[in-house]
Amino acid sequence: MSHADSQTVSISLLDKEFSFNCPADAEAELLASADLLNEKMRDIRKSGKVLGLERIAVMAALNLAHELLQSRQSANDNVEHRLRHLGNKIDTALQANNRSGSSDDTI
Repeated sequence: MSHADSQTVSISLLDKEFSFNCPADAEAELLASADLLNEKMRDIRKSGKVLGLERIAVMAALNLAHELLQSRQSANDNVEHRLRHLGNKIDTALQANNRSGSSDDTI
């Protein structure tokens, strides 16, 4: 990525400004990510259990990473369930085809 392809984007996390270089076509994603992170950080700060910007940021990052891992596992479980279901449908169709008396195995 050359400097011509990037731009500086400012974001605010707990009322503190940060500037980042990002690809010109990734600004919207960066801003959306910053909004989500800021929301998580505000929730943690409101709880009053974690003090300091760095500790709040780390806690928010850990919470988001945990949510991402749970989401991936859920997606994997869903795919496995759908594959088993499709496998069962294929088995049922093959069994029905074999029972119908078709002895021609040519494709």
